[in-house]
Amino acid sequence: MLHYLTAGESHGRALVVIVEGLPAGLALTEEEFQGELARRRLGYGRGPRMRFERDELTLIGGIRHGRTLGSPVAIMIGNTEWPKWEQEMSPAPGRTEKALTQPRPGHADLAGMQKYGFDDARDVLERASARETAARVAAGTCAKALLATIGIQLVSHVVQLGPITVKSPELEWTGRPTPDDLPTVDASEVRCFDADAEAAMIAEIKAAAKDGDSLGGVVEVLAYGVPVGLGSHVHWDRKLDALLAQAMMSIQAVKAVEIGEGLDLAGRRGSQAHDPITWDPSSKTYRRESARAGGIEGGMSTGEPIVARVAMKPLATLNRPVLKTVDVNSKVETVSFKERTDVTAVPAMGVVAETMMALVLAGEAQRKFGGDSVAEFVRNCDGFVSGLG
Repeated sequence: MLHYLTAGESHGRALVVIVEGLPAGLALTEEEFQGELARRRLGYGRGPRMRFERDELTLIGGIRHGRTLGSPVAIMIGNTEWPKWEQEMSPAPGRTEKALTQPRPGHADLAGMQKYGFDDARDVLERASARETAARVAAGTCAKALLATIGIQLVSHVVQLGPITVKSPELEWTGRPTPDDLPTVDASEVRCFDADAEAAMIAEIKAAAKDGDSLGGVVEVLAYGVPVGLGSHVHWDRKLDALLAQAMMSIQAVKAVEIGEGLDLAGRRGSQAHDPITWDPSSKTYRRESARAGGIEGGMSTGEPIVARVAMKPLATLNRPVLKTVDVNSKVETVSFKERTDVTAVPAMGVVAETMMALVLAGEAQRKFGGDSVAEFVRNCDGFVSGLG
């Protein structure tokens, strides 16, 4: 089974991730990791920290001559801003002279301070920061490479930013992108596949930036080529849609996850809520005529593309703080403190959501097909798929 663990703080020396369970012989290069990390920094509305905090990648172990060894893969992502933060974030005994005591509504600050007995919000926010997702994206690079060996590819795109959606009445929706469209999506300033919606989204970001405010939104994540049978109906913690929901909800600032047409289905009659099944004699496979279930039935993949929508709230840190809070020392009403922030991180969140879906699918593929080497993993998958009918 595939497991990963991240460590490190936003302004610490580095982030670290260890990925366990990858089979031997998986081709991975530093360029692939750097490419995915660069995608995470995309998006109109990102703050200046995306220019400052470059990702200094170091492959520590588990890869030799461009291929995995079957041992844990260890990766370090250095923080180029560490010299500025070395004293403030030093692991040596000491105490800060700049305690943050005005917690931000909507952030982990206050609840974390109360839970762990801290008197400085920085002890919470450094780990709660979405900077941690850089380590996840590195882990997801491994997962995507493994999935590609059995023909699974992922793509995400922004379908809503603030109040602007790709299906707004005045817009003509261009449909869902395929993996071949990923370069087009990434070339968009907001990672939107609809050019008209893109322009409206950028205008909305400019308006929010002028007000010192922030915006949330929704991304849609699609996985193509997923074979039938990942996940299981037999236990609550083996259901694929449940695993995906938990993984997506773990992304910082995500507040809702929808599989297929999830929420909309609740208002329909059963006769209009499910995907009719057909038989394709040419490919000798069962097909669904629609994607209402998002490629998952009974906790198992159906062989159709998997569709998940992930909703991110507006960022809690504002460039012009106006949200009421209380200073934890004086108990006097004030406004929350300000850190460097973005107007929106929704386009980048799509890349992270791809990562989380890839890690779940790779883990379930490993559970289903096993194998100590990539050749064995692929052979087991091919054998299963060829026996379907």
